[in-house]
Amino acid sequence: MGDGRWRTAGSALLRVVVVWAASTLTMLVLAGILPDFRLQSADGDSITRTAFAAAWGAGAFGLLSALVWPVLVRALLIVPALVLGLLVFFLNGSLLLLALRLIPDGRGAADPRTAVVVAALMSAVASATSTALAVRDDNAYRRRLSRLADRRRRRSGAGDGRCGPPGVVFVQLDGVGHDVLARAAATGVMPTVARWLADDGSHRLAPWRTDWSSQTGASQLGILHGSNHDVPAFRWYEKETGDVMVSSRPASALELQRRAVARTRDDGLLAVDGASRGNLFSGGADQLALVLSMAARRGKGRRSRAGYFAYFSDPANAVRTAVSFVAEVCREICQSTRARLRKETPRIGRGGFYPCIRAFATVVERDVVVAAVIGDMFAGRTAVYADLVAYDEVAHHSGPHSRDAEKLLARLDRSLALIAKVAEHTPRRYRIVLLSDHGQSPGETFAGAYGLTLKDLVRAGCGLPVPRRAQRTRSGSEARDAVRIALHRRPAGEGEAEHRAKPSDPVVLASGNLGLISFPDIPGRATREELDRTRPALLGTLANHPGIGFLLVRDERHGSVVMGGAGAEIPVSELRDGEGPLAPFGPGAADAIRRTDTFPHAADIMVNSMHDPATGAVHAFEEQIGSHGGLGGEQSRPFLLWPSELSAPVADGTELVGAEQVHRVLRRWLRECAEPRTPGAAGSASGAGDGAADGGPARGVDDADGTVPATG
Repeated sequence: MGDGRWRTAGSALLRVVVVWAASTLTMLVLAGILPDFRLQSADGDSITRTAFAAAWGAGAFGLLSALVWPVLVRALLIVPALVLGLLVFFLNGSLLLLALRLIPDGRGAADPRTAVVVAALMSAVASATSTALAVRDDNAYRRRLSRLADRRRRRSGAGDGRCGPPGVVFVQLDGVGHDVLARAAATGVMPTVARWLADDGSHRLAPWRTDWSSQTGASQLGILHGSNHDVPAFRWYEKETGDVMVSSRPASALELQRRAVARTRDDGLLAVDGASRGNLFSGGADQLALVLSMAARRGKGRRSRAGYFAYFSDPANAVRTAVSFVAEVCREICQSTRARLRKETPRIGRGGFYPCIRAFATVVERDVVVAAVIGDMFAGRTAVYADLVAYDEVAHHSGPHSRDAEKLLARLDRSLALIAKVAEHTPRRYRIVLLSDHGQSPGETFAGAYGLTLKDLVRAGCGLPVPRRAQRTRSGSEARDAVRIALHRRPAGEGEAEHRAKPSDPVVLASGNLGLISFPDIPGRATREELDRTRPALLGTLANHPGIGFLLVRDERHGSVVMGGAGAEIPVSELRDGEGPLAPFGPGAADAIRRTDTFPHAADIMVNSMHDPATGAVHAFEEQIGSHGGLGGEQSRPFLLWPSELSAPVADGTELVGAEQVHRVLRRWLRECAEPRTPGAAGSASGAGDGAADGGPARGVDDADGTVPATG
């Protein structure tokens, strides 16, 4: 035992010496090639004295990075997160200037701008050297993780073994459809997922079907809080208040979370010893990081930025993320330029601030969320739910089947591999569940295909003036609003100003290929008869347009009707999958429409774009060539991948439908981990009582699936 400790201490000391030597050599080389950086006195020095000065400076810089950096980062957490990432280079340079002042006899000096470059290069070399030494030592990484786990166990007073019930880590791969994941695993793009499914058979994969609103706001609210009732789209207009609700706006997210808790009388999936990382909603968790609904809270309760300190307190992490951020911006610029030069279609503009938004989603948010999950696992938390938004953001602009999106899947797989590796060293065992909130469907934008936006078409049908040039419909995303929150800026209120010019003007909002049209001058939900009296050409203009699949509108005689081209009209109560306007949209479309029709805030006219079953294409009403939000194609077919030890989500021969039913399945799995099932009980838990597969009245009601109220 004593020999092992001495060996470990000797290895650690050797790594410190080697990293110190590498930093010293780097400083010497840079002093020789950079004119504004010196390690000699004004009248010159011998090689020995110069080397001594370099060693002294490198050692002082290393100590300052280890001791001062964590305190500095904690003090700067009041600075916006994105700005903090950009300040990394400046802060590192300041530490180097301080280290140079500590060299005896004033031998060290550097221009401030040069100091930034030298500090960044030294941190990168030190990090690379340390990583290389860990790779050479087969057990270095394993020992480090084991030490962290032992430290956690000692603090908590737990024993040395990994006993007790396992925890669950839910990782949401935002926007990754079932078919996309299956293809990525089969082709080797995601080897970790492929190994889980094939080599060791530790996990099983199945699709599930979203509600009509196939987007993160509706799906994640249902998954985390058990109810997504009255969430008709990503954004919608509420007549009684005149507000536009936007799922990724903190104030709206907090209100949606409040409504869900009031409806279910349950704090959420993560209410008992849970952690929520990178999500729109908290799920009832106490531990929060990058949770948008909590960003609307002020004062002591505002903890959405927790997790930054844990990550950025390591200067190597900070430099690595900052460098990766810059590299990702350059990668996006190169990829978008290549797409323009090759005249790839469909294509949308990817300039302006978008490269930075993409880099934030694919680098900063990913790194901080993964680091927070790892910290949760070492802390031994019972349930962790994390959302990785990288693929969704890139697929919106590059396409869900593009090479750019495929590369993102490979990088996400490496994050999954890291989480799985960490799970081998945590104080308790963990079961890893992967899932997505929706998929994405490809296709040219509505404006690109027809030369006018949905708003233009609506105004034409209402007899209102239409701009000569189609104006771009702003594309919303969780990543864009997350960046604004990180910069301490309020998210843009898309659509808020649209109804203020004239009360009679329609409010037209887009949620992928789902459009919502509301008329502020008509109280309550407008009926078909009212619209025919006041705007006689509107419904026919919309229903007969080739880019529109169907409309949903209230009818005084039939309750509500679905309208399609060539005069097709079907009462909602008589809708059947595969018939009439719903023929291209596959199973479940009729039930999804019927459910949305019951929502108090369903728009006066709900518009779903066309869908081509042969190609899977839809037309987004906003600037996205990979979209989701309505019916049609892969967007409505996300996935659920779970450990084989857990019961099947639903009974054989039935389908998992709706985010609320997914919530009940995840609650059942948490209960199974807390109270392991006896052998042979798997079949009895396989979806029994998980609610109606058609998403009917059983939604949102505790039933025989064993859903238990939160006790935390």
